[in-house]
Amino acid sequence: MDLSRWTSGERKAPEPLEGNVVATIVGGTVIWFVLFLVQLPFYGWFADRDRTWWLWTCLAGGVLGLLGIWIVRRREAAIRRAKEERGAGGPGGADTTDTTGPDGAARP
Repeated sequence: MDLSRWTSGERKAPEPLEGNVVATIVGGTVIWFVLFLVQLPFYGWFADRDRTWWLWTCLAGGVLGLLGIWIVRRREAAIRRAKEERGAGGPGGADTTDTTGPDGAARP
């Protein structure tokens, strides 16, 4: 078996998958907060066994998820704004060729 075609670096990388990132982050954040709320009534049990970090991990996941929601919403807005600005050039001679990848980063 010839492994050089896999390890030579000559293969083209696949395009990144783009999904509904905001919905994914919101879903994960909701799950973290639900896990925190479900465990909260059992705080005494966790404290007796020195496992209160389980609760705080869930709370931290929820709070970091809120930060993530803010970040991905700003990213989506920036991508949308960039597409609108490129489209505003119109047929008046401006180059409207898409030179950015799905994540908004410039392509060579």
